[in-house]
Formats: sequence, structure tokens, C-alpha cells
Amino acid sequence: MDADAFREAPPGRAPHGPEPRWRPHGAEGVAIARGTGARSRGRGQAGTADGAAARVTFGDVFASSEFRALWAAQMLSVAGDQLARVALTILVFNQTHSALLAAVTFAVSIVPTFLGGLLLSGLADRFPRRTVMIACDLARAALVVAMAMPGMPLAVLVCLLFAVTLIGAPFTSARAALYPDILTGDSYVLGSAVSLTTIQFAQVAGFAVGGAAVALIGVGPSLLVDASTFAASAVVIWLWVRARPAAAPDRPTAPDRPKERRGDLAAGLRLVFGSPALWFPMLLGWLAAFENVPEGVAVPLVRTQGGGDVWVGLLLAAAALGSAAGALVFSRAVPPAQRPRWMTPLAVAACGVLMLFAFRPPLPVMLVILLAGGLFDCFQVAAYAAFVIASPPAQRSQAFGIAQGGMTLGQGVAMIIAGAVAQRADPSLVIAASGALGTVAALALAVSRRRR
Repeated sequence: MDADAFREAPPGRAPHGPEPRWRPHGAEGVAIARGTGARSRGRGQAGTADGAAARVTFGDVFASSEFRALWAAQMLSVAGDQLARVALTILVFNQTHSALLAAVTFAVSIVPTFLGGLLLSGLADRFPRRTVMIACDLARAALVVAMAMPGMPLAVLVCLLFAVTLIGAPFTSARAALYPDILTGDSYVLGSAVSLTTIQFAQVAGFAVGGAAVALIGVGPSLLVDASTFAASAVVIWLWVRARPAAAPDRPTAPDRPKERRGDLAAGLRLVFGSPALWFPMLLGWLAAFENVPEGVAVPLVRTQGGGDVWVGLLLAAAALGSAAGALVFSRAVPPAQRPRWMTPLAVAACGVLMLFAFRPPLPVMLVILLAGGLFDCFQVAAYAAFVIASPPAQRSQAFGIAQGGMTLGQGVAMIIAGAVAQRADPSLVIAASGALGTVAALALAVSRRRR
């Protein structure tokens, strides 16, 4: 790790007392504690002699005006995205009556994150991250306005949605990479929980009103609402997030040396798959592919039960609401040192509970199952924080982009496969099978980690 890892605190941001240090369990904890400690020492802060830390509160996290700005921008854009995603998915199913095409449309709204994560997230390391975020927001706002034009063919709408999601990858990577520069120690961990919870609550809002919005105002106005959220996000970032230099600007390379940038894809892949402190939490996060299959088949699932569009929104909102509540409880009730120990058991439970769909429960029971699965999904808080903290600052955006890209690729592929199978099988059984596969994958990861 180079000198960038020991940057001083931004001018004008006063510390809130002793810097708590997160000391996870096991090999990952050694690497993560070392990186966190380095940043703490650079700010002249230290934990207590026995490693115990003062309890961090939500007030400490929200005391940072930059964190508040990133939090608000995130809430705006995610809520609008979910509204548009539900609107287009319902529109496709109503016009085609195809579970496969509905799943493909939903997947198209997330799969481009894979390509963007691999190919574009390095931009947030080579250019100022604030600038990258504003540019991405403005570009997405323009594309969504184009989507809202009357008479736009369905195929063009899906292609524009692909582009919007693709451009979102460097925005997400830049935002994630900025958080450790703004918050450190357990303040960062709690801030991560707040960030993830915000995503879930914003998804709840977008999903819950998505079905009703299509019926009340139509697809076009719903998309204009989405465009306005991107524009508002750009304004918030421009006004309240401080400009910083690029983390790893391009530097000339020696002629006798292979040209390799820090944001290079190969270098990023070697980084994330070369260290257990990175690949283990990353692969646990990728289990979301199995957990999110219900979202891809939500429309045909509800139709087989005789439900309408409102039930589609409720089913999609249930898991997001559970995840939001679980993240808050997990981050406050579980001490920092114990969080990594809970990651694997909770990952197994999050997938395993979906096997209850094999009993073909009624819609109200489905809501409860998805809510429980969302609660168990709180392990993502620890996995997310462990991964980002363990990433070198100069490659943080690239590493996060690879992790996020792999997760969304898995989600998209899983949804398309589930949609195809749901053409011929009961969607409830498709979800149950996905839960079983996810449980096996989580157990296999745990065994592999212990052997290493």
C-alpha cells in the first residue's frame, strides 16, 4: 500500500473524539484492522490499549456534511430507479404475457453493472470522484428523459435502460470509494450500514409505488420522475461534496516495463482474487444472485396466485424492507469484532428460508418469507465493509466495481434462468430451487475458507 493510504483528514473536518477501530475475527481481521489503524494514525487518533472502542452513534455519522450529501443523493437516485424498473417490467409482461421477457427486462436493468464495473469503474480512480459522480448523474438524467418520450418502442426503452445502468457503475464505485475518506473505523462501518439501509428503504419506496404509478400516471411520467432524481442528485453532490484530486491519476511508465495502470482490469482482478480478505466477503456478497430470484419472477408468481400489480410491488418491497431493518439491527446490536463471525450463518439462512416456497404458500405468507430473507441478508453489511476497508485506496473504485459487477451479473443471469424455467414450472418451485442452490454455495464457501 502506498502513501495514499495515509492521507490526512480533509481540511475543516474535525474528529469526533477517539477513532474506534474495527477488529474483525480471523485472517480478514488482521488485514482490515491494519488498514483501518493506518488511517487512524494518520489522523492522530488511536483506540484504547485493549482495542476497545467508544460506541459510535448515528449522530457521529451524520455530523459529516459530505456523508449527508452522498446519503441524500443515493436515496434520490435509487428510489427513482426502482420506480422505473417496476414500471418497465410490468409494461413488458402486460404487452407480451411472457415471464421470460419480463425477467429479461428486469435483468437488463442490472446486468450492465457487470460491464460497467469491469470496464468503467476505474474511471473513479483516474479522475476526481466527485466529477465522475456528477457527470454520471447528468448523463443518466438525459437518457431517462429520452426514455420518457411518447411512442418510444419497447426495444428502444430496454436499450436506453441498459445504457442508464451501465453509466451508473462508475457513479456507484466513486461513491463507495469516497466513504472511507469521509468516515473511518467503526464510523465507516455504521455509515456503510446506513448506506445499505438507505438503498433498501429507497427500493421499498420505489417498488411499493411502482405498480400503482403505472396505473395512475403511466410509464412516461414515471420515467420523468426518475430523471428528476438524477438531476437533484447531481446538484446535491456539486454543492456539498468537497472536490478531491484523483486517487491514482495516469502516470508515465518506463519504456522497458509493461504499461499497467492501477485501474487496469487485470490488476484489479489479481487484487480481489489474490487476497482472502477480499475474495471471501466478495463471494459471500455474490450470493445475492440466489436471494434475488424472487424479484425476477415476481410478476408471474403473483399472477399464478391471482394477484394484481399492487401485490407485485408489495412482494418486491418485502425483501428490501427486511434488509433495511436487518442492517440497522445488525450494525447496532452486534459488536464490530463479532460481525465477521455471523456472515456465513446469516448467508446460509438468507438463502435457506427461500426453500419454504416449495410448499406454494399464499401471497401473505410469501411476504413474510421474503421479509425474513431480507432480515438475514444483513450479513451484507459486514461483507461490504470488510471488502471496501481491505481495498487499497488507489484501487478502491476498481475493486468495488469488480465486486459489484460480479454481483449484478450473477443476479441478472439467475433472473433470466429463473424466468425461462418459470415459463414451464411453478414460479414458487423456481424460487425454492434457487434457495437450495444458494444454501449449498454458502456452505461450500465456508468450507473453502477454512481450508485456506
